[in-house]
Amino acid sequence: MRTIFKNVVIFGLMLTGLNFYAQNKRSLDNYRQPDKHGVNVFEAPKDTVSTFDGVKVRVGGASTLQFQALDHDNSGAVPLVELAKNFNLATANLDLDVALADGVRMHLRTYLSSRHHPEPYVKGGYFQIDKLDFISEGLLSDFMKHATIKIGHMENNYGDAHFRRSDNAQAMFNPFVGNLIMDAFTTEVGAELYYRTDMGLFGMVGFANGKLNQSTVKNDANGASFLAKLGYDDQITEDLRFRLTGSIYTTGSVASSYLYSADRTGSRYYHVMQAADASRDDFRSGRYNPKFGNKVTALMFNPFVKFKGLEFFGTVELANGRNFSEVDRRHADQYAGELVYRFGHTENFYVGGRYNAVNAEEGDISRYNFAAGWFMTNNILLKAEYMNQDYDNGFAGALEDGEFNGFMLEAVISF
Repeated sequence: MRTIFKNVVIFGLMLTGLNFYAQNKRSLDNYRQPDKHGVNVFEAPKDTVSTFDGVKVRVGGASTLQFQALDHDNSGAVPLVELAKNFNLATANLDLDVALADGVRMHLRTYLSSRHHPEPYVKGGYFQIDKLDFISEGLLSDFMKHATIKIGHMENNYGDAHFRRSDNAQAMFNPFVGNLIMDAFTTEVGAELYYRTDMGLFGMVGFANGKLNQSTVKNDANGASFLAKLGYDDQITEDLRFRLTGSIYTTGSVASSYLYSADRTGSRYYHVMQAADASRDDFRSGRYNPKFGNKVTALMFNPFVKFKGLEFFGTVELANGRNFSEVDRRHADQYAGELVYRFGHTENFYVGGRYNAVNAEEGDISRYNFAAGWFMTNNILLKAEYMNQDYDNGFAGALEDGEFNGFMLEAVISF
């Protein structure tokens, strides 16, 4: 116990020292802020005005804690574990963002504590290149005024919903407590090229190796992933912003596609719809994974409209795939709409609702959420949510005629 305490103290002193040294200027070029300033920011902004004056390390992080008061029920054929009203595990992230050269930045995120892993582990990281002056001054400068290159083992940019999801402890950007039912999120080794125009149009193409867990063993399933996004994003008037994107993610023959199961940090809704005799915790409880296996193709369309304090964010997702043993492709479609109203002098309060539905061959799932939030400061957010989720039309076992609902409270710190 003394050793653990000593290590925690030493780690805290190290972070304090780094903060004292490096965080007197915390802003970085072409960077999405991790606090309230990052709300409704999607891809990191492109700003060709450089402030680089030497290597700078920004140490940041996030921590969250939820109080859960949920109940669940099903047909009774499979008894469910009894739920109690209590706190969930506190989760934490550690972020390192480093300005390495003029127009070159590194990001690294480590999950210090998550529902699925008691030990710290690296989520992923990337290099972001907005200038090529580190190779040769002025190299392709006209092109790089509009272009950005990302390379790494990183969160792949499929769709816009992943920009609003909770990433373990980083929950500042999500107006609600849970993520979407079909939570499209994966980390693969790859590269992405972005190009933005002055008229609001932008595009992205990317390739990744199709693996969540890396391996150099040769097999017949070493296919790659292809990603692309095309969109329009513009502040049309002082009060009106409009964004619309379409994205595609498709794989060749990979060992297993993790597009809907790559989040190893776990769901916010603990132990819901879990059988009483389950041998272990289903850390993705409340989510749905269509288990396509390989040869997956997914399309996502996301409209976003913000007029003064009122905003709408939508998701239309059409996905299909098959396992090696399957002849026909299976389909799963997802639809979601979020309506959020932000108010107060700095929009530090909000209320909102979200409806989310999944139609799959295994059955249908629907969920609605009602939430309210208060940004106590730019770095502290308190949320309250009521939610209800139903399973219909085909689900068997513990999910047969299943339903869970109730209240959630979540406190978020991010800096």
